[in-house]
Amino acid sequence: MNCKHGSRPPPRTILPVLERIKSAYILWHTYHSTLPKIHRYSLGTKIDTLFVEAMEAVSAAAFLSREEKAPYVRLATRKIDTLKLLLMVLWETKSIDVKKYAALSEKIDETGKMLGGWNGQLAKLNPTKERGEK
Repeated sequence: MNCKHGSRPPPRTILPVLERIKSAYILWHTYHSTLPKIHRYSLGTKIDTLFVEAMEAVSAAAFLSREEKAPYVRLATRKIDTLKLLLMVLWETKSIDVKKYAALSEKIDETGKMLGGWNGQLAKLNPTKERGEK
């Protein structure tokens, strides 16, 4: 290996949708500790878990065959949809301010659109499987 001492190898590239979820999670992580206690350990922890579960589902889908991806993409989509709803509750209860809510919502909406597109592509490639037919 031809690396100088202390230098790092270049970062691995990851799926754009996974990068987007990761970016949203990092932003969320900065907000989580500032939530009021009433929501930090309830909704905040649930949102944190949903982010991780969505990342897990996308990561799993990335390494599966084309035929096996769709359930994981749909699972990630459900997790993202639930995230949106819980963030809305935080905003409506004034536990997160409008700027933070808007910044997170934008990233999460982009993630949802990417997952929707991926699911649509998978459905086109295997339409009978999506309808539950054999």
